[in-house]
Amino acid sequence: MKIIVTGCKGQLGTEIIKQLREGRSELGPLPEKLMNATVIPVDLPELDITNYKMVDDFIRRQRPDVIINCAAFTNVDGCEVNHDAAFKANALGPRNLAQAAEKTGARLVHVSTDYVFSGRENGGIAQDEATIPGPISAYGSTKLMGEKYVEQFCHRHFIVRTAWLYSYYVHSYYGKNFVKTIVNAGKKFGKLEVVNDQCGNPTNAVDLAHEILQLCVTHEYGLYHCTGEGICSWYDFASEIIRLSGVDATVAPCTSAEYKEKHPESADRPKWSALDNRMLRCTVGNDVRDWKDALACFFEHWDGDNGMKA
Repeated sequence: MKIIVTGCKGQLGTEIIKQLREGRSELGPLPEKLMNATVIPVDLPELDITNYKMVDDFIRRQRPDVIINCAAFTNVDGCEVNHDAAFKANALGPRNLAQAAEKTGARLVHVSTDYVFSGRENGGIAQDEATIPGPISAYGSTKLMGEKYVEQFCHRHFIVRTAWLYSYYVHSYYGKNFVKTIVNAGKKFGKLEVVNDQCGNPTNAVDLAHEILQLCVTHEYGLYHCTGEGICSWYDFASEIIRLSGVDATVAPCTSAEYKEKHPESADRPKWSALDNRMLRCTVGNDVRDWKDALACFFEHWDGDNGMKA
């Protein structure tokens, strides 16, 4: 089997390639079909997914069985001031990959986000795949457009929405890792303020990569949510990070309004980002860990800027 992974230098792309090369993850072995797979990792400048001709030529030449698209413009605030760039990466890029996949018969896994939802509080009910989207930011609206293009142009598709992703591997070019940000800020300042009125599901990239690789060898096409089990606020998440890291720091809660007052340039964030992995449970199975268990495992293996411990 031949697999192309776009955005291979990012958090998720790096983890997917690691699992493919090792044949397993922390959660268990990969499907037999993926053993000894030919993996083609690509990123800028080798492949610019916003360039239709470049994508079409590359996919025709490689003729993969599976394309896993981890490439995106994920800087939420940056999307607000660079809307055209966000649209190219988050909407046109997936469209180009979808059209190329359809022409060559490849399966396309496209990674999306909780930001496609409005994030309005709904009585504490996690949003499943039947929930109607309603983005409130440029990032969310461009990612939703990308989903629509994938659905429209590629029949063999898996759209996988995730949220609050973190991993062992952080490349500064590809944005922030909340865990690393909190650890470093705790060391530097000793006291942190983190919003406590935005709730969601912290997701370890190990779990997301594992589920994507379970899915991509099946014909269970469609829309999926894949996030850590359990719901918490950013404040809860940050507090657990500081506790597990052993950093001598305190975390205090603040409201979104208080944060916005201090950072008026920031994009609006969903207050309720909790997703329900219903489609996984009803098809291939949901092996994603409770967010606290996955975070504890992360700290057992994390070696700071070096990624994983040897």
